[in-house]
Amino acid sequence: MLYFIRQALQPIIAIVMAIIMMFSAAGPEKAPEEFEQVQNVIYLIGDGMGPLHLEKAKQERNITLTMDTFDYIGRSQTRSQANPVTDSAAGATALACGVRTFNGYVGVFYYDPLHVESQPKSLTELCIEKGMMTGIVTTDSTSGATPSGFSVHTSSRNNTEDIDTQQMNSDIDLIWGGTSDYISQETCEANGFTFVKTYSEMMAVEEGERSFAQFDNNTWGVEQYDAETPTLSQMAMKAIDVLDDTDEGFFIMIEGAHIDKHSHSNLDAEMAEALEEFDRTVAAALDYAEKDGNTLVVVTADHETGGIVLNDDGTYSFTSGSHSGANVPVLVYGSDTFLEDGEVVNNIDIPVRIAYSLGFEEGDIPYEQFADWMKYVIEAYEKK
Repeated sequence: MLYFIRQALQPIIAIVMAIIMMFSAAGPEKAPEEFEQVQNVIYLIGDGMGPLHLEKAKQERNITLTMDTFDYIGRSQTRSQANPVTDSAAGATALACGVRTFNGYVGVFYYDPLHVESQPKSLTELCIEKGMMTGIVTTDSTSGATPSGFSVHTSSRNNTEDIDTQQMNSDIDLIWGGTSDYISQETCEANGFTFVKTYSEMMAVEEGERSFAQFDNNTWGVEQYDAETPTLSQMAMKAIDVLDDTDEGFFIMIEGAHIDKHSHSNLDAEMAEALEEFDRTVAAALDYAEKDGNTLVVVTADHETGGIVLNDDGTYSFTSGSHSGANVPVLVYGSDTFLEDGEVVNNIDIPVRIAYSLGFEEGDIPYEQFADWMKYVIEAYEKK
């Protein structure tokens, strides 16, 4: 009887698996060898930053933006596994691992949140395996959703102790951001990190030195909050200098978290200031890439926050305090093959294209691991 039941269920299982694959894994149409190769990657994420955030910030602060000068400007479609509107946890997982997961999950498959059988590998982990130096810089807490997506695997973005522990035990060379509950000088030093808490200590970090920073949570403005609290652009420039110390190259993710935070509160002036500082960080990354000649710069967002609209009088305003499903910018420098100008991509395609640009093969890229897990499930089922 069980044999006949299994036989009857096989077509249904095949259809369900096909649907799951369609929504959970994707990849660029081009083959890996069609992507221009680079040595370094600077991956900048403006949390909550939709295209109208840029327009609103320019209007609010009467400024021009470096982000408008990229030769290749496209859009990314954002969503999580079961929701057209993603949160930062699922959004970071998509941008880091190339797979969709449920909102709230970080670096795990939605069907295996406790990563009992498997977990998607992040770009950070791929680069570590290649011998590259790796870093994470954020204006959020180091245990925030976006830095967590690039450094840990856990069933909830609120698992702060688990996140801190995994980061402490990781092989990441540099993790800098705001304070987190379970990080201390003792734990950092015990795990081979130089503990950093001030601007002066940050500037004293030497090239190639492993470090973990816990700054005051006021790193998002265009000016230093105080003499010992760095800005995002200062953190980014120093971090790049620290990581640029190997022939194998480096990978760094830099997040401007306060575009999102101030958009949730509909704080016009603060959001615009946070975006201007993020743009200054982008400018610093471009300056490095132009001088280096072998660095890919990718700028995007995990989602849009605030539902910004253009009013009849030409001004821009928030319409909500929540995330939206609007497409977000994707900006690329350092590759003529990564993105066509005006192209619309899925958020899960971006890390795959980065992996290809770093020389990884189709079997190495994050989304392929989903297929590996499904193969495991099918084989286990057929053995019954």
